[in-house]
Amino acid sequence: MPFFLGPPAKAPPAEILRGGGGVVSLQRRHTVQEAKEVKNRLGLFRRRQGSPGGHPSGKLDKGVRSLKPTAEEALEWRESLEKLLQHKYGLAAFRAFLRTEFSEENLEFWLACEDYRKIKSQAKMASKAKKIFMEYIAIQSCKEVNLDSCTREHTKENMQDVTPGCFDLAQRRIYGLMEKDPYPRFLRSEVYLDLINQKKPSPSL
Repeated sequence: MPFFLGPPAKAPPAEILRGGGGVVSLQRRHTVQEAKEVKNRLGLFRRRQGSPGGHPSGKLDKGVRSLKPTAEEALEWRESLEKLLQHKYGLAAFRAFLRTEFSEENLEFWLACEDYRKIKSQAKMASKAKKIFMEYIAIQSCKEVNLDSCTREHTKENMQDVTPGCFDLAQRRIYGLMEKDPYPRFLRSEVYLDLINQKKPSPSL
């Protein structure tokens, strides 16, 4: 009685026939291709985040749109980051820009420090200081900002006896980071260039 062995095995791919290195080569090409696809998708996602009409996180709040500056006003934002943050529309535009870069926490921390300094009640100051520290400065906090270990430790020590200047050093560090990195990119962004290149409205007859 004949012994049935089943259908013949399929021929191995050409890469395998060439030797052991062929399989690695095939796998490597497959891995590189996957990496390229992930990178392309991430790039598309980021472009959508920053493009007009893209993800809502890159849009301005409705209440701010009416404060749109003239081209001359927007040009003044080039003078300094401080000038930009002093303008309500400029602040909102910069915040939306940071949102597209997933670094909005830096500006939020800076704003929280500005509000904290205005507190008069010692009890409220202590409560607010703890909240800011746990939210932005504590290791692995939900909105942890990028601070060096010395600044972080200095701020932690300040929590023992809170004062209006508890976060001054940390706030200066974060302001410096924004001034050095995202602020110049914002000035080159499409949103800002559209503002400074906008045409003046025609005078009504």
